[in-house]
Amino acid sequence: MKALVWHGKEDIRCDTVTDPEIQDPRDAIIKVTSCAICGSDLHLFHNFIPGMLPGDIMGHETMGEVVEVGSGVDGKLKKGDRIVVPFTIICGECDQCKRGNFSVCETTNRKRHLADKVFGHATAGLFGYTHLTGGYPGGQAEYLRVPFADATHIKVPAGIPDEQLLFLSDIFPTGWQAAVQCDITPTDTVAIWGCGPVGQMAIRSAILLGANQVIAIDCLPERLSMAEAGGATTINFETESVLERLKELTDGRGPEKCIDCVGMESHVISSLPDTLLDRAKQLVMVESDRPHVLREMIYVCRPGGIISVPGVYSGFSDMLPMGAFMNKGLTMRTGQTHVNRWTEDLLRRIEDGEIDPSFVITHTVPLEQGPEMYQVFRDKRDSCVKVVLKP
Repeated sequence: MKALVWHGKEDIRCDTVTDPEIQDPRDAIIKVTSCAICGSDLHLFHNFIPGMLPGDIMGHETMGEVVEVGSGVDGKLKKGDRIVVPFTIICGECDQCKRGNFSVCETTNRKRHLADKVFGHATAGLFGYTHLTGGYPGGQAEYLRVPFADATHIKVPAGIPDEQLLFLSDIFPTGWQAAVQCDITPTDTVAIWGCGPVGQMAIRSAILLGANQVIAIDCLPERLSMAEAGGATTINFETESVLERLKELTDGRGPEKCIDCVGMESHVISSLPDTLLDRAKQLVMVESDRPHVLREMIYVCRPGGIISVPGVYSGFSDMLPMGAFMNKGLTMRTGQTHVNRWTEDLLRRIEDGEIDPSFVITHTVPLEQGPEMYQVFRDKRDSCVKVVLKP
């Protein structure tokens, strides 16, 4: 089959690889009908996340048709079923899964000894990501093996296009969880840093959850326009002071809730010296992340507020203002997304017409063009916000 394969830093190729096979009774094989490039795939593309090996298949936003099931799937899936595959691989049986904490499933990370050393405790297995999360082949391919398939799936109905359902795999529940973690009330101002795909979903989620005002922060015109279309007030951090604009928009109080949809690769800009220093430290490998957004959120958040972090961080972040964080009585909530906790509700919202997640798609291309589109997405060329690949 054809698949997008990691060969090293900024080297993704469309290769012919061995078709997946059933390896465990709980496995299923799907024929991929749609997949996507995620912003967190760019962290792997840049080789900022440790634990990638040449030959690893990329991708964790995938859906398709079941073509084979193992004997242990116990009737929960059958050939011909249409499913979205959550990026988190879950067993559905461990203590964390029973609590709904699916992204920290205690069973599915088959290389947990690596994660135990790096994180202290292993998290769940993830598709198409680092070997710290199991090294499972990803879904930017013609076929995908789904481990623990009896639990790791979202059945979806016929009659709704892939484009409306695909993002149940990651970015829609990720944006939703980011907003839910904020405990939004009708008087809240929610400020969201980063208007990429997850940021766009967080904007719509915060509005659906009843925020009084949503403020979106970015510098790319096409992303800011998309945020405005979703109901947000926007700030262009290249032409405006984020601190001053947030004061103006909140009568000097600061936003009650702040969401970091940027993560470890904050934009580097000469007017923000800490971003230049972070980039220099990153280049000489004395810092893994560029956490400007975290610093800024802690500084501007209203005392007693909540900071939600769906943006990916990989290791160590310098100069975080813990004094401000502690003295302002802030709460921070983070984590990879517990996808299956949210998908029943989110699928209903799609079916009822409350939201159509396909608004975020700007490019749809054949799988074979994937390597080129990684570069287009990275460079934000051609107003690229979200790429869907068709095997």
